[in-house]
Amino acid sequence: MLDKIISCRDGDGKLHKIKTSDLVFRPAVYAIIIKNNKILLSKEWDGYDYPGGGIDKGEKTETALVREVKEETGLDTKVEKLLFCDSDIFCRQGSFNHSILLYYSCKVIGGEISTSQFTESEKKYKGLPEWILLDDLKNVRMYNSIDNEKLIKIALEV
Repeated sequence: MLDKIISCRDGDGKLHKIKTSDLVFRPAVYAIIIKNNKILLSKEWDGYDYPGGGIDKGEKTETALVREVKEETGLDTKVEKLLFCDSDIFCRQGSFNHSILLYYSCKVIGGEISTSQFTESEKKYKGLPEWILLDDLKNVRMYNSIDNEKLIKIALEV
């Protein structure tokens, strides 16, 4: 197969032209946690995203999600149901990634909101996770490429 050239944006919106052979495959999982008409979001740069992240090689999706939510929020969760699947090509920390994104509904079963498990790198751009009113979500800057309104609607129907 010939190497194709594709476009990819980084977190600052800068466009990069890259070869498909330079992409790193990075499957990822994200938690949709809704409680008392609020959703838990991870603070990133000047916006938000759902708690979650990359699946390590050999790791099951549910195990990765529980680990990532604990690392990013300090909370223990129970994975409930796969809600939505999407894909994206993006640049983060100098790596060009082709990612399959899996979004699950989750419930909090313990722990307290904390940033104590952030890596040194994460401390530079992440902040304390926040519970955001669902009605306020339309005014929140989200760092993802999905239809957030559609995703929340699916989560509320579960």
